[in-house]
Amino acid sequence: MQNQHNYNRRKKPIISFLKADQAHLPFPARMQPNMLNPSRVKTLLLLLSLLFILYLICHVSTIKAPSLSDSLAADIVSRSPISRCHVLFAIASSSKSWPRRLSYIRLWYSPDSIRALAFLDRNVPDNSSSDPTLPRVVISADTSKFPYTYPRGLRSAIRVARVVKEAVDLTDESDGVRWFVFGDDDTVFFVDNLVKTLSKYDDNRWFYVGSNSEYYEQNVKHSFNTAFGGGGFAVSHSLARVLARVLDSCLIRYPHLFGSDARIFSCLAELGVGLTHEPGFHQLDMRGDLFGMLSAHPLSPLLSLHHLDAVEPIFPNMNRTQALGHLFKAVEVDPARILQQTVCYDHSRQLTVSVAWGYAIQVYEGNESLPDLLLLQRTFTPWKRGANVDSHFMFNMRDYPRDPCKRPIVFFLESVISDKSGVLSNYIKHFVGDCVRAHALENLELIRVLSQKVELDVEEMESPRRQCCDISPIFNESMTIQIRQCGLDELISMHF
Repeated sequence: MQNQHNYNRRKKPIISFLKADQAHLPFPARMQPNMLNPSRVKTLLLLLSLLFILYLICHVSTIKAPSLSDSLAADIVSRSPISRCHVLFAIASSSKSWPRRLSYIRLWYSPDSIRALAFLDRNVPDNSSSDPTLPRVVISADTSKFPYTYPRGLRSAIRVARVVKEAVDLTDESDGVRWFVFGDDDTVFFVDNLVKTLSKYDDNRWFYVGSNSEYYEQNVKHSFNTAFGGGGFAVSHSLARVLARVLDSCLIRYPHLFGSDARIFSCLAELGVGLTHEPGFHQLDMRGDLFGMLSAHPLSPLLSLHHLDAVEPIFPNMNRTQALGHLFKAVEVDPARILQQTVCYDHSRQLTVSVAWGYAIQVYEGNESLPDLLLLQRTFTPWKRGANVDSHFMFNMRDYPRDPCKRPIVFFLESVISDKSGVLSNYIKHFVGDCVRAHALENLELIRVLSQKVELDVEEMESPRRQCCDISPIFNESMTIQIRQCGLDELISMHF
């Protein structure tokens, strides 16, 4: 009815216009009321159709067609946010390693806000399996019926692979688990960063999220498309429930593989699912000093660290657990900023400062190229030992001078505090050797860093940008650095 009403409103002025236009004609040539002949009716209908088409063209042109970016934005908005309670951590352990690894688990696990299960081969004699401050212990099912033919390998790889199935089977749709995260008992997770990272993906779709090894030879051997389980990987709930139903059949077809992660990858490949890479997962197939890697972390958030028993403590004068606990003091204040590298230049004093927030600051005498500072320093060695072992890694590196006096001055995190005005972190000088330094650095003992807590939305995480920093114009024993957002056209560059 509304359309008919509009049609009639348009029709009346058109007929009136025709009558007015013909008023000067002799009576026989004029149209008499209600006496339109068929040819004139046809002409009138054609005119009406033309006007209607013109109206539609003009009206539709004012409507903005949805762009691809609009569709993506709408898709992001439609995803409900996830929190810690939506993620279930499934930890592969054993009765032998569990007591030794509890210190790592206590660093990241909180019974009040984190859901986790620890899968062991048998009960442990101590009381840790019933400790309410630790994840619930689950004894894995018997896997003796599955074949395992890898030479000199461990059959436990089958049990660890089945952790995926057993974790899923212990939940149902009503539990609200949207992501399953798998790791080892010596994997330290950075939970808030992981939750934020997974929020980029729609858990109702099939996602297998993780990263491969830093060591080239490990990837050649086990596939560049495998998420290494020690570094941890995540599977969306929609994919996990399908994977759990078919996993046992896959285990029978792959007895010749070495580890659990290769078996998971093979089964996911049969389902047609590929790996979604997130560089914040760290398998750490390396030994020795992690300083060169931790001080030049990529822009992506830090998600996990593995193989910590094989590396030196990350802070001087501490054991491994103490050093990691010290790092977590900064993680608790600003998890998204941890290890994020910021570089600034003191043009008047010809100094270059590289900040790995929450960990260490390096002060160089002279101008250092930013692209060079983003390279990892070769402070570590390959996972495999031996004189003939290749040291090929999955990233570009630069040499770390053997002479301590040719290295930058390093300041390690001392403390971090937060209040309404922002975050203050303090770094104290690490003395190595009796080196002669530039006059501007002779008395420098402390560096203070001011920053605001990082709060990134999903779009910012998908296209991150390094932040800028300013150095206080006057300093003697202490330097103050302000970290801030870079200006639109601002460059992080040297000035000569």
